[in-house]
Amino acid sequence: MTDEPSFAIPHHPERRYSRHAGLEYEGTTVFSLSPTSDLGDPALDELLRSVLDGESYTYGDWFDLPMALYLVHDTETGDVFRVSVRNGNIEFHVLPETTPKGLRALYRRLAERSGHDWVVESSTDA
Repeated sequence: MTDEPSFAIPHHPERRYSRHAGLEYEGTTVFSLSPTSDLGDPALDELLRSVLDGESYTYGDWFDLPMALYLVHDTETGDVFRVSVRNGNIEFHVLPETTPKGLRALYRRLAERSGHDWVVESSTDA
């Protein structure tokens, strides 16, 4: 792990409730973590679950999707965010109350457990 990313969040999504559509989010911020060596989605999902199974997290995969998508609660920082595994990346999906502290904590644990360096990129759709 070389320089650690700050995980500064330029835009939080806004939560909207609709009678017809239920809960929706307007806007997104996603941090995409790519290992410097190709691990593949199954190995990334196994790595992610091994970290989430630790004492600091509660999580669940309640979504019926063709990819891993977890709702994660960091019990130490109080942060809640979504994490997915897709196309050789682990993605952190920011929710309205997510803070950089929770994202950094999961990043550090993933980097430590994997022994790999990671490239982190972010994208925002306001």
